[in-house]
Order: sequence, then structure tokens, then C-alpha cells
Amino acid sequence: MNSVSINSASIVASGFFANGPVDTALIIGTVVAVVSATVGTFTVMRGQSFAGHSLSDIGTAGGAAAPLIPVPSIYGFVAVNVVAAALMDLLGVRSPRARDVATGIVLGGALGLAALFLYEDTTTTSDSGTVVTVLFGSIFALQSSLIPVVAAFSVAALAITLMLYRPLLLSSISTDLATAKGVRVRLVAIAYLLALALAVSLSALTIGAILSTVLLIGPAAIALRLTKRTGHALLLASGTGIAAVALGVLLAYDSVGWTSNGQGWPVSFFIVALLFGTYVVTLLVTRRQPHRNA
Repeated sequence: MNSVSINSASIVASGFFANGPVDTALIIGTVVAVVSATVGTFTVMRGQSFAGHSLSDIGTAGGAAAPLIPVPSIYGFVAVNVVAAALMDLLGVRSPRARDVATGIVLGGALGLAALFLYEDTTTTSDSGTVVTVLFGSIFALQSSLIPVVAAFSVAALAITLMLYRPLLLSSISTDLATAKGVRVRLVAIAYLLALALAVSLSALTIGAILSTVLLIGPAAIALRLTKRTGHALLLASGTGIAAVALGVLLAYDSVGWTSNGQGWPVSFFIVALLFGTYVVTLLVTRRQPHRNA
């Protein structure tokens, strides 16, 4: 990327469409954006954004442990997040308050392990960029061999969400109504947490563990400000996430020509900035139209 030359008459830098890492980043980023938007829509509707944020932090332990084994970080993120999701459900099944306490307990323990593994990464491995990659992501560094792995986990997360679409939607609106309708609310909640764990893991792989919540919650929050129809929200959130990832990759690629050292700015920064800016604009617009939130 250091040899990229910018054509002042074009938004797209030379070589963008013929660059292997860019192609891989766009493929993985697009798939992850769809999964994050789909699962994230229900996360916002269920009021479990804290659980999503906690899982993204908890996954740091898995991402940091992966280089020590060594295996690709995606396996570490998924393994730790799935176990954490199970513990969060087992420790806090009685009430929302108990679930928050359970989430906090699991989060604290996982962050302690993350501190240990990150220390080991910096002192025992030769890769000095592991910490930055785990925390903030490095989508241009992802290997094309990860595409089938990402696709498999993505299909699993989407399959869980779509198979449980109606009971998940009903329990997200009202657990009492869902119970009265014969929905097995506990089973739906466990399945949802599994899908959430997978979605957060994929998001962490793309833009880092610390920032992954933005890709999970941002597009969904934007979509649900603009429409109250779940199907429309899923489509709008997916489109927003895909656009943010694609434009973020493009801006990061172009930014190589903006700096004197030719290093460019992180993709994660652009994706987060785009989603944050879009949400602020959406919030301002919808506040002027109270009937949308009725």
C-alpha cells in the first residue's frame, strides 16, 4: 500500500480494485456487517446493548490467547465469547438485574485474563503488533484463507437468528406475551446469546475487540430510529453497515496518500467515525419528526 499514488481527479486511489488485501477486507467486512446488523437489531430491541459491549470486551481474552497457542484470533474470540455467553445465562437467569450482575462478574474475570494474555503476547511472542490488532483490528492484515471460516460462523449466527425470528421478535417486545403464546423464552434467550457471541466475535475480528460494539449496535440503532418495522430495520441496518465498511476501507486505502510517512489511517477509525456521524445526523433528523418515535 505504500506505493499507492492518488489521482486528484478520482475518489478511488490507484490500484484499489486490484489489491488482494483490499478484496479480502471487503469480502469479510461485508459478511460481518450483515451478521452484525441482523443480530444487532435484536440486541437493541431487547435492550441488551450492555451484553453486546461486555462480550466484545470479554472476547479480548480469547483474541489475546490465540497467538499463544497459536491459532487465528477468530477461534479465540469465538471460544471465549461462547463460554462467556453460557456463563452469563447460567448466573443470571432470574431477572434483568441478575443478568446485569452476572454480565459484570464474567466481564471482570475475562478482563483479568485478557491482561495476563496481552502481557504474555508482548513478552513471549515476536509479533509486537498483536495487542493493537486484538484491541483495534487490522482488516487489511486478514488472510483470504479466513474467508471460509468467517462464512461458516456467519451462516451459523444468521441461521440461529432467522430460524427463531418470530419467537425472538415476540420475546423482544414482551416476555410475558411470548410466554402466554407458548414461546420457550429461556431457550430463545440462550440461542440469541449464542448468535450474539458469534456476531461480536466476527465484529472484533474486523475492527477490534474494543470497537466491535459500534459495528454491532451502530447500524441497528440508526435503522430503528428511521423505521419501527423489524424487516425494514434489518435491511436498512445491513445496508448501513455494508456502506460504512466499504467506505471505511476505501478511505483507509486513500489515506496512504494523505500522510508524509505513507502509512495511512486505520480502517477501524473510519468505520467508527462514519457510523457515529450517521447516528448523530439521524438522531437530529428524527427528533424533528416526533411521529416516527410514537
